[in-house]
Amino acid sequence: MKYFVLIIFFQATVEVVFSQKAATKSTNQLLDLAVTAGSSRGTVAASYVYNWHKGKKQQWNLGLGVRLTTAFGTKQDYITAPASISRGSTIPFIVVFSEQKTANWDTLVVQRPLSASLNATANIGYHFNSKWSAGFNIDLIGFTVGRKSSAVLTSNGVTRTEPVAKPAPFNILLTGDLDYGSLNSEFFIKYNWNEHWGIRAVYQFVFSEYKTTTIKQTAPDGTMVDRFRNKANNLGIGLSYHF
Repeated sequence: MKYFVLIIFFQATVEVVFSQKAATKSTNQLLDLAVTAGSSRGTVAASYVYNWHKGKKQQWNLGLGVRLTTAFGTKQDYITAPASISRGSTIPFIVVFSEQKTANWDTLVVQRPLSASLNATANIGYHFNSKWSAGFNIDLIGFTVGRKSSAVLTSNGVTRTEPVAKPAPFNILLTGDLDYGSLNSEFFIKYNWNEHWGIRAVYQFVFSEYKTTTIKQTAPDGTMVDRFRNKANNLGIGLSYHF
């Protein structure tokens, strides 16, 4: 009887262990560190992502996470941010393809931009096989802190000095120039060399915003503008740990 009870216990334990392993196959978590660079600028981003595997072969990843992006550079151009002035449409998604009203753009040259943005993220990926995958991720909402910097605003042909430009504190994804603040997005290809470690080739599109505090742009319709946006296309590399 004693041996019978032990056999039943062992069998039940094995079934629980294997059922737990089967359940965990539908999800995974990862930590990632990415470094990118462009013209006189760069970023370092640390991320946590929780993924759900979808599809008949669980080849799709859908995930949510959080990312801390530090962006830095020297003498970066920030152009007029509000979509109501810089674009021909303010309708979400359509704004991305609408006319760029370059005649309304003024430029804020920030001498030493440095910001750190903490944002919630969304992630989608596709596994071609056990080694190779590709995907896209994007920041959704969060906040930014950073270094104040001197800047030069060229507005209506007049150049003025802004002694204290500072990063916009609030970030939210609204599509295109409707966005506010600093938002990071990546297209990537990943190679997993074992169960836990992977390396990514990254193409990054990142928004960052600085605001003036003592001077403003006067738009053609009389609107006073203090938000200016830098759009950067960077290339880089990422290292991921899966657990």
